Amino acid sequence: MGILRIKDLGKSFGIEELFHNVTFDVARGDKIGFVGPNGAGKSTLMKCLLGLTEYDSGSISIDTTDSIGYMQQQSEFKCATLHEELLEAFSDILSLDAAKTTLEKQIENASTDEEMEDLMKEYSRVSDKFEQLGGYNYESRLRRVAFGLGFTEDDFAKNPALFSGGQRTRICLAKALLREPDFLFLDEPTNHLDIEMIEWLEGFLSSYKGGVLLISHDRFFLDRVATKILDLDNKTTVLYDGNYTTAMEVKAQRRAALESAYAKQQEHIRETQEFIRRYKAGVKAKQARGREKQLQRLERIILPPAKTSFNYFMFHKPEECAERVAELDDVSVSFGTHKIFEHLSLLIRRGDGVAIVGPNGAGKTTLLRLLLGELESPTGRIKIGSRVKIGYYSQQHEGLTPSNTVFDEILSSFGLNDEQARGCLGAFLFKGDDVYKRVSDLSGGEKSRLALLKLMLTGANFLVLDEPTNHLDIPAKEAIEEAIMAFPGTFIVVSHDRYFLDKVTNCTCELSGGVLTQYNGDYSYYREKKLEMQREMEEQAAQTAKKAEKTAKNTAAPAAKKETTRSKTNISALNTDKLTMMLQRCEATIAMFEAELKGLEYQMNDPSLQQDPQKSHEIAEAYAQKEQELEDKYAEWEKLTDQLAAK
Repeated sequence: MGILRIKDLGKSFGIEELFHNVTFDVARGDKIGFVGPNGAGKSTLMKCLLGLTEYDSGSISIDTTDSIGYMQQQSEFKCATLHEELLEAFSDILSLDAAKTTLEKQIENASTDEEMEDLMKEYSRVSDKFEQLGGYNYESRLRRVAFGLGFTEDDFAKNPALFSGGQRTRICLAKALLREPDFLFLDEPTNHLDIEMIEWLEGFLSSYKGGVLLISHDRFFLDRVATKILDLDNKTTVLYDGNYTTAMEVKAQRRAALESAYAKQQEHIRETQEFIRRYKAGVKAKQARGREKQLQRLERIILPPAKTSFNYFMFHKPEECAERVAELDDVSVSFGTHKIFEHLSLLIRRGDGVAIVGPNGAGKTTLLRLLLGELESPTGRIKIGSRVKIGYYSQQHEGLTPSNTVFDEILSSFGLNDEQARGCLGAFLFKGDDVYKRVSDLSGGEKSRLALLKLMLTGANFLVLDEPTNHLDIPAKEAIEEAIMAFPGTFIVVSHDRYFLDKVTNCTCELSGGVLTQYNGDYSYYREKKLEMQREMEEQAAQTAKKAEKTAKNTAAPAAKKETTRSKTNISALNTDKLTMMLQRCEATIAMFEAELKGLEYQMNDPSLQQDPQKSHEIAEAYAQKEQELEDKYAEWEKLTDQLAAK
């Protein structure tokens, strides 16, 4: 596989330049995380690389034999079932498989040596190509990817056009991953995935052999997968070695060095300007004019604006409340006959930052609705502490007034002066003329920022947050994080953003299967504890599978031998031509048996199947039986060879 080379790429829309001088390579094994604020041009640049959008300048080169896979956010589906839709990714392999079957039948019915030889050559060619393309393990690969992305065996029979928007996006992701192209392009692949699916995708991409370029605002995901970070900033890109955290540390160091150089240059400019002012008309006038020309030629360092600090709690600090902020004791929730959870308990103390994590549909938002009093529990009790003022952030942003400007939305609600209002809005990335946008014209991410700012200005001392970083780019997520870290009250948050949870929370509660389990630490602490338990379970499963395989080998051989017993032909009585024909067919059968054994080996080495003791046992039995059949066929080949030699 070659290298995808991008050199001096530029793109504009009319007079608005999107990016220029973009230069980087994607090589085998590279996992490049592509980051930058919304609207910077990341998706456009990716489409330029894919040939879906024309670029204005520069060049893109790739070896003609290399393949490219792309995850589209939405796609039209052609097949009647999910299984058939996913099999579309293997259309060439399926064609080769059909050709193999046809050739096998033709070999059995060949009437001449010449025909047999031609058919065997063609069968060998087709089998080699079939093996090279992964023909012996495509079905297990399909299931590994589909199950990893949350689909079930029952889903395979469903019409893909009837799935939800999130499920349709996961189908598109599955189709991009299945063929494992030389270069894989993914645009926001973690959208609509819960944490369990994201972690599966991290493992898949980390072991991926090809080059990967992925756009993502999921910083934890980028830390786990990326080996390089491509940062689109100020209309060009900078490539950093390492994952996201490492890249941002280097970027911060470069920012600090730039600030130091800027300060020194500004001091030099002031000193030079003072010298020119003092001596422009004196005895040093010539020297002053020389310095003035030097100053005019000086290339000025441009310093990007620094982040706005969070200081609004100085005038909107929430009041103190009880030590026991909120308590759920033995609560239950059901919808009809469907139980969400029962006999669940949770205590939230003053100053806690509690994360609620778990798979989609586990009841995380339902738990928040209990705290808010929107749902009642038929069991136990729900108690909110004295002087606790709850502020609720929902993804629907019901508290915003569409006709207001951003500035009026803040100014009219909280008694702030213009300077205070601008300071608060600036901290949440509303700057310049952005503050005069109407709320109805804001993007989903902008509405999220404004809604959270309003919530934190209400004086609430207990925040209930449902996915506060959804639809936000990385700069906006960082603004939300800094605001919550500066918040002096208590909060509980449902989120799939693991980087965010690590930054702001000190307690992690997993809600899964109707059970709430508490871990006294951030997300990384919770994850490490979960991995410890998973490793123990995997060791037990591996031991079980090993015992099952050993048992299968001991019991399968006699049964296989019995099945392959057949009436013996009096070989010695056959003429040479007939013996030759039988020998060739025997060799063809041996080739097919060896190919089938190789396919079973692929399945036996599939990690996803190794975790299923029953499936491992079935494959081990099939392998042992086929191995015995091959051994019998070799014995037949030896007899035929000896008989021919005697002729």
